[in-house]
Amino acid sequence: MVVKVIFYGVLAEVTGNSCRHFSEVESIQNLKMKIEDEYPELVHYNFRISVNSELTDDDQVLKDGDEVALLPPFAGG
Repeated sequence: MVVKVIFYGVLAEVTGNSCRHFSEVESIQNLKMKIEDEYPELVHYNFRISVNSELTDDDQVLKDGDEVALLPPFAGG
């Protein structure tokens, strides 16, 4: 199973990627562990997670082809 992960804002800067594919992930919690193993500096940042454009919690199960976005806090005006 492969999911597409999109990094926004400062998270893209920290990882050096705006998009990346991860395989063999079963849940958001499992995906977060893989991402933090690869990019350990992300543990210092707060962010929300969306799956297929809907905000979610860590316990969501992922399916092949899901699009996961990591959303840092932002301010608007």
